[in-house]
Amino acid sequence: MSVEAGYEEIGILKEIAELLNEGTDTKAVLSGVLKKLLHVTGLQTGWIFLIDEHGEHQLIADAALPPALVNNQKQRMCQGKCWCVNKYNNRQLNKASNIMECKRIEEAIEEDAGETCGLTHHATVPLRAGQERFGILNVGAPNKTHFEKNELALLEAVAYQIGTALKRIKLTQREQETALVAERNRLARDLHDSVNQLLFSLSLTARAGVEMTQTDEVKQTFSYIQDLAQEALGEMRALIWQLRPQGLENGLVSALRSYANMLGLSIETTVTGAASIPGKVEEALWRIGQEALANCKKHSQTTAAALFFQASKDGVKMTIKDSGCGFHYDENLEIPSLGLKNMKARTEALNGTFQLKSKSGSGTEINIQIPF
Repeated sequence: MSVEAGYEEIGILKEIAELLNEGTDTKAVLSGVLKKLLHVTGLQTGWIFLIDEHGEHQLIADAALPPALVNNQKQRMCQGKCWCVNKYNNRQLNKASNIMECKRIEEAIEEDAGETCGLTHHATVPLRAGQERFGILNVGAPNKTHFEKNELALLEAVAYQIGTALKRIKLTQREQETALVAERNRLARDLHDSVNQLLFSLSLTARAGVEMTQTDEVKQTFSYIQDLAQEALGEMRALIWQLRPQGLENGLVSALRSYANMLGLSIETTVTGAASIPGKVEEALWRIGQEALANCKKHSQTTAAALFFQASKDGVKMTIKDSGCGFHYDENLEIPSLGLKNMKARTEALNGTFQLKSKSGSGTEINIQIPF
């Protein structure tokens, strides 16, 4: 390699390193790096798959894919298996691999799925940081059937940088989640020690006022104040529970059962299966369960609810239902309330499915399914 070529490669790595250090949004960072890599190397097409511990891949970034791979919202890239993903999952892909025929392109040609723009092969590089693996980087160009050693070395260097950045982003997100939990705990303590105690004192004072006065109108006023204070205390305790659920360390179902009891609901729970639930999934199910039980308390005109929870190595299913008044709901129309929309959004943010069933006079049922 000439001195000029060496300086050029160092410059490329420097520019890419700067991009990788700029943000914490995985999709935005990888899209920017991929475009920069293709621009400085003169290659035309590239894509990045993130691959989870179950071997399932996600198309996280792509650039200049031929029409045959873009059609149907890139369905061909998002589904199915291919040789590079299989090699990665079988741990046969440990360094930059020269030219690999693209199974997705071959299938597109066989099915006459659209123009492939001369792309038939690609180089494949695993993304990793130490022993931790994240996915693969694929790059290619029309009619290119060979990568030189220096090209593969550059791709491998970039892949190492991407892997390190992905680990940094993962750690940053974990730190942010930890900080969020700490802030919730602090706020819950502050509310309990200040506002909660003030409301309790107000309730006691109003009760004393009722007992001390002889005037009916004043008694009614103090009674009204006491009722308001008690209602506010209930709302405050529910808010503190939402911020810092006591008992979640004993399991999600136990926490939801305790929350239902605090709301004054009797709840029947059925649990099947056992699995270690990721923190994000447990947090989402906890928030969804809280909202569902609160809705039951406020709107169902019943004090009984049922919780069904099923866990497996592939995911969890949770159902919360009541036999209350229900409401008219058409699955083809928009979800009617903000609380229900939030439940659906939390579920879908984790690639889960949300289903709502309700009819006037027949109760309400919420089904959540989240894979992991």
